[in-house]
Amino acid sequence: MVALGSSSGVSDFFDAAGEFFKQLGGLSWVPLLIALASYAVYLLLRARAIHAALVAAFPSERFQFRRVWGAYMAAYGINNLLPAGGGNVLQLVLTRNSIPTATYPTVGAAIATATVFDTAINVPVVGYCFTQGVFPKPPDLSKISAFDIGFWAAHLHFTLFFITLLGVAFVLGYVLLAERVEQLWRHLRQGLTILSNRRRYLRQMASLQLASWIFKGAAFWLLLDAFHIGGDLRRTVLVLGVQGLAAIFPFTPGGAGVQQALLVAVFGGSAGVAAFSVGQQVALAALTLGLGFAALTLIFGLRSFKGALRHARAARAQGEPAL
Repeated sequence: MVALGSSSGVSDFFDAAGEFFKQLGGLSWVPLLIALASYAVYLLLRARAIHAALVAAFPSERFQFRRVWGAYMAAYGINNLLPAGGGNVLQLVLTRNSIPTATYPTVGAAIATATVFDTAINVPVVGYCFTQGVFPKPPDLSKISAFDIGFWAAHLHFTLFFITLLGVAFVLGYVLLAERVEQLWRHLRQGLTILSNRRRYLRQMASLQLASWIFKGAAFWLLLDAFHIGGDLRRTVLVLGVQGLAAIFPFTPGGAGVQQALLVAVFGGSAGVAAFSVGQQVALAALTLGLGFAALTLIFGLRSFKGALRHARAARAQGEPAL
């Protein structure tokens, strides 16, 4: 049954991709280009927020914002090629190498502070989507033609067991590695420094993330217009809700399968919706891949995503001298 669901999801994706290419000539290009520009600003503001968290964690260090932005863009681009957030390792390595005395745990914690505000937005947005009657209810998620979400929703007992197993493994790891874990926690707390100063967090990070979400919403509003779905506040929030839910299942590049299946479920299975479900992902992937490649070559002197991944693996293989 799982294999059939996965096969159906792949078939639906390619059908939707076919509709996108059929309707390519009918796109409204001005809204599309403005949408891409808005999304680029969204990414720029998020990178600036991450930079603020890193400055708070390393107050005595001097490092360039463009390298933080470049690492973020390279990771974003690779995440549209590789599943399971493969680009995040590259972001961690490139950012850490840009700060002379940094450690991986501190850099990782500083980057993760961005999820605090994102969660505060995503939870009510996804909750609103479930109240509108068009978002599949949790029991119906198993019927979605995307393996990522369908498998976990259809096998709730296994999902709960897997989550419990992770919790047990975490506790055992803490007990067995208590001394190193204490060192790790010290570096993690350093990375979370900006959260300990509410005024600074609100002024230097949360305000930027709020602005970034406004640009992200504007981007999807305009993408809805570009694909002739019709942009409005409700539809934009529904798209953002789909994005938030898809982020929980990072098993495909950019959460492509989940997004496409949920967008069709939310907006209906018309040819226009099918084209939008794939087309907006293709457009944003092309944008972020282009920006990511430019960042790798112009900022870090790396000539390809493959070379960047080799660089990340080599850096991690050398090991961290101390947690």
